[in-house]
Amino acid sequence: MKNIAVVGAGISGLSMANYLEKHNLDYHIFERRKKEDLAGHGFLLPQEGLEYLSRIIDCQLLYEQGNFLEKYIQYSHKGKMLAEKNLDRVFAISRQALINILSQNISQEKITYGKTVTLYDIEKGKLQYKDGSYMNADFTIIADGSKSRIRGEVFKEETIRTVRESEVVNIVKNKDIARSISNDFMKFHHEKGGLTFGILKLSADTILWYSQFDNEKYKINECSPQNLKAYMLDIFNEWHSLIPSIILQSDYENVHLWHVYELEKLNPFYKDNIVFIGDAAHPLIPFTSQGVTSALKDCFALTEYLVEKRNIYDAFRKYEEERKPEIEIHIKNGRVLLNQFLLPLNQYTENILPISYK
Repeated sequence: MKNIAVVGAGISGLSMANYLEKHNLDYHIFERRKKEDLAGHGFLLPQEGLEYLSRIIDCQLLYEQGNFLEKYIQYSHKGKMLAEKNLDRVFAISRQALINILSQNISQEKITYGKTVTLYDIEKGKLQYKDGSYMNADFTIIADGSKSRIRGEVFKEETIRTVRESEVVNIVKNKDIARSISNDFMKFHHEKGGLTFGILKLSADTILWYSQFDNEKYKINECSPQNLKAYMLDIFNEWHSLIPSIILQSDYENVHLWHVYELEKLNPFYKDNIVFIGDAAHPLIPFTSQGVTSALKDCFALTEYLVEKRNIYDAFRKYEEERKPEIEIHIKNGRVLLNQFLLPLNQYTENILPISYK
């Protein structure tokens, strides 16, 4: 293996680069967005994800940038505690913080930003830029996200469908609100189902919050930050007072409105000289909280087989054989969690945890 191209400089692509770097494998990352556009919001990392991260980064740096959550507590929308469950080293961190940490081990000469890459020879895994110029790579690792353009080019018959759930995700910096919140994963549920509000404390002054909507009941279209804030305040006006206070204090310039999609069925994880990792291989709906951990495990397994196998096709095959069964479990669990989300509270399974475990 002389030259590996990695498409995508998000969490999956940067994690892959760190594993390749660890094994002294030659690579270059191509990212269509500008570096400053790679900010985001945040996510949960179960203990297993932390273990895979510890193989490529100094986890002390990680722990300084996020927060361990002690319990998952489920509330009614008015604030009545319904259930609680102790969490085993579940960690909350912002996307930007993790990207910054993963970038520290990667020479900036190994990343090209602002270049859209497409395939011009699927069988040989060859890439070309938008201007028609091209580069050679022995094979290509695709990490360009859940709506991967390149996956769509390779698997032209795939069906991607809208999930009956949309999310609004945001971060608020407010010491007073953060001080009032314990280190718990708090989630409020409307008694009629199909509407939730989750709160994760990232630090002494920063909170990640998200709202999940049944998009058949609540029609949220792309709109201005001001209109979205007004819509949120209207929807959550009569909820527990903490929620409208968070909505009111939040800056909406970087709010993320997420329309969730899933594949009707998984594609193969590779074709010829092209191999997919993370969301580009297997989009997971957000109820699983396993997107980052699954991507890390993909990167670890693929790198190990690339090092072990002289033939890349054997490496790709072994990687798919190892990872696909677990991903199918997370997809199944995610659909169970989605179905429960749509139900009235009195039909919920008691104390069900919104994290998929294999």
